Amino acid sequence: MTEQTGPSLPSGKSGPAGKSGPAGKSGPAALAALAAFEAEGAARRAGVVVRELERISEFQTVFALFDRIWRADPGSAPVSVELMRALSHSGNYVAGAFEGDTMVGACVAFLAGPPGGGLHSHVTGAVVGRGVGFALKLHQRAWAVERGLERVSWTFDPLVRRNAYFNLTKLGGRPVEYLPSFYGEMTDVINAGDESDRLLLVWRLGEPYVLEACAGRPRDAAAPEHAVARVRGEGDRPVVSPAGGGAVSLVATPADIEGLRATDPGAARAWRWAVREVLGGLMESGGRVTGFTKAGEYVVELP
Repeated sequence: MTEQTGPSLPSGKSGPAGKSGPAGKSGPAALAALAAFEAEGAARRAGVVVRELERISEFQTVFALFDRIWRADPGSAPVSVELMRALSHSGNYVAGAFEGDTMVGACVAFLAGPPGGGLHSHVTGAVVGRGVGFALKLHQRAWAVERGLERVSWTFDPLVRRNAYFNLTKLGGRPVEYLPSFYGEMTDVINAGDESDRLLLVWRLGEPYVLEACAGRPRDAAAPEHAVARVRGEGDRPVVSPAGGGAVSLVATPADIEGLRATDPGAARAWRWAVREVLGGLMESGGRVTGFTKAGEYVVELP
């Protein structure tokens, strides 16, 4: 689970958990205070404490957690203990979410070019459905803003519907590039048997829609009436339609690509090729992905 100045909460208004938000500041200091405040609130609601990691024993715990999540070949989690140690020691981001003494999520990221501009989030793993992932991302946002960074980027599988909704709607990120077979062949349980296409997403930390999302007011995308459904689902298979000349296209995703890889690999491959051809083609031609609907469709505005 691989981004400016914003307003503070007005004085007297309530922030997360009913507590007063930061007030009386402006400019970068306001955004930093707001990001820290919202990160604390997200962690509290998830019932965790999120903090940076520094010790070898902590990196070993992250490795074991990722090993369980990805279920790759034994000892081949997405990032090694040694690399986490090097990244942390050189001023990059390695953090964990704890429920008591138990680590329930972690995130690893490194500074990205151009210098001083952004952070690239290489991998995030967390227990599902409790808000731990959201708490980790808001902690990462606060860390980045405190250091004067404007954006965070990461990649994700465009076919995994829940991740697309989380990244585009819950966080307010925006895909900027379609990357076919980005990691080559992958053998972990989640990705095995499929090509590793990814969307590169940028989280622009000062944008109004990001500020609203991080405050718990995400903008749900709705499909415009005039939108053209370029990819839609029919049973477990995709149906691709020709371009219809509209200004907005919709690209559907399968309800459960991970399950489909196991039960119908042919259908999973058909979805991969359809979304690569249509979404990748639209983005290459200048189309902008502006949202992801609750029905599981990318909303693409054409140039």
